[in-house]
Amino acid sequence: MNKEDQVLRGLRDVLNKMGWLNRLKMEESLKGYKSSEVHCVEYIGRNEDPNVTKLAESFFMTTGAISKLTAKLINKGVIESYKKPENRKEIYFRLTEKGQDIYKIHEQLHAEFQNRDKAVFQPVTEEQFDSMLRFVDRYNRHLDEELKKLDEEIKTGRGQ
Repeated sequence: MNKEDQVLRGLRDVLNKMGWLNRLKMEESLKGYKSSEVHCVEYIGRNEDPNVTKLAESFFMTTGAISKLTAKLINKGVIESYKKPENRKEIYFRLTEKGQDIYKIHEQLHAEFQNRDKAVFQPVTEEQFDSMLRFVDRYNRHLDEELKKLDEEIKTGRGQ
């Protein structure tokens, strides 16, 4: 196996293990909420004037799927929709008090996970962090370009 394969496999393994460990604690602390719902709450809590389009782009989901997700969260009393006086057409979302509670629990869990993994990050030098961040940024930009190409292919009917 070449080094590229080793890096990709290693990243997948790390993310899968983190997901497994984190999921168990999340499900215990946030019973009754799916991961997608909690991450939607997180996005709404962190961003100004979130709407269906911004959520869909962030989660790589269709606007229809996001509409269903936000409708569930509205029905659960976690978020509410609003419109701005200057734009009565666009619908935005904000957290309710119940949504704020979920957001806080989620943030506390992330802090707990970060603390759990501190031992891995403490010995990393600034130069090593910078190198890793450059790699992640370069890979993200590459994937963004690939997503743009795919989007264009779908729009022009070539992606079928």
